Amino acid sequence: MMEREIPLYTTEGVKNAEITTHSFSTEDKLGLSLQRFKRDDCEDIVVIIHGLTTSTDMYIMPEHYNLVSYLLDHDFSDVWCFDFRMSNRYSYNLIPGKYSMDDCALYDHPRAIEEIRKQVGPDKRIHVICHCLGSMSFMMALAAKTVTGITSCISNSIALTPRLHNWSEFKISYVPTILEGILDIPYVSPRWSQDPGFSRGKVLSKLVSLFHRECDVPACHMLSMMWGTGWPALYHHKNLHEVTHRRGGDLYGGTMMSYHRHVAKMVNGNGDAMKMFPEDARYAALPKNYMQEAKEIETPVLFMTGQDNKVFTDSNIVCYEKLNKERPGFHQLHVFPEYGHQDVFMGKNNDKDIFPRLLTFLEEKRNAAVMSIEAPVVSVS
Repeated sequence: MMEREIPLYTTEGVKNAEITTHSFSTEDKLGLSLQRFKRDDCEDIVVIIHGLTTSTDMYIMPEHYNLVSYLLDHDFSDVWCFDFRMSNRYSYNLIPGKYSMDDCALYDHPRAIEEIRKQVGPDKRIHVICHCLGSMSFMMALAAKTVTGITSCISNSIALTPRLHNWSEFKISYVPTILEGILDIPYVSPRWSQDPGFSRGKVLSKLVSLFHRECDVPACHMLSMMWGTGWPALYHHKNLHEVTHRRGGDLYGGTMMSYHRHVAKMVNGNGDAMKMFPEDARYAALPKNYMQEAKEIETPVLFMTGQDNKVFTDSNIVCYEKLNKERPGFHQLHVFPEYGHQDVFMGKNNDKDIFPRLLTFLEEKRNAAVMSIEAPVVSVS
């Protein structure tokens, strides 16, 4: 049995802040929550969104200087972390079903912004930092206009043009059917090695570890199987605190295959973010092709990615380049050398290597918004 070095769901990584939890329900009847870290009143609210199977925990890690603490220390004193239906703090990922990014874009992100507005009022500026499929689904919400009024957005790794390595494309196209249809396994988990006794998951975990000799952490091996192509796939080992590496089974949860199938549909289609079930009337408010609507997004976006991204490769570079042709200079792109998919937020040196660039973007968009308000109105008679 694994001995925890850091408590599960701890907030001890954020000091000198008022921490509150705000729960709400979606229109399709799921309970979700926002965790607020407030040090002082602030006109600029930052909302941070995790990716599939992670949670708020990836932004408040006590083993290093984390993103929430960094923002609080740098004049963004009211930070909200959103645990939506992909969070490992909930059991929704373990229930076989048909959830897709469309559900997040239609139900989760609009309700979260609505709840924040209830708490902070209608006039505060809201900036969003989003990651992985949390980034993709939030960008889908912006394209579909289910979320509006966002001052700026930082999108990591993937937005509206998913790209995968060939091996990842093969896995995402065929492994869900093998697991569910042949092996009768409803979800895949990085914690399978911790199963008591004998289980099919535990056997698969051991088989996966046979092909991953780069470290001795089974959860790390499973994460490489679940996402991406590499040894390891999600990050560079050198960028992680060893405690972070060892507690991967806590920081990432299990998931059923429906989100994989949605990404596979996009990749195997025209490479754009597409609606999963276009004939389903519940999603009539969403566009069939989100990328076709993206030129209408009024929120400036910083598209970021690690140069060694082995999960979604150059997805955000492609998205930026396409949108920059439509509206030159409106969005920005930054590629971080010697970083991958996950370590840009969970790395031990992020406060030196990554966060200053994000802060520069947030300050730039905050200042631009202030100047637009303060600029005098000139009338011509």
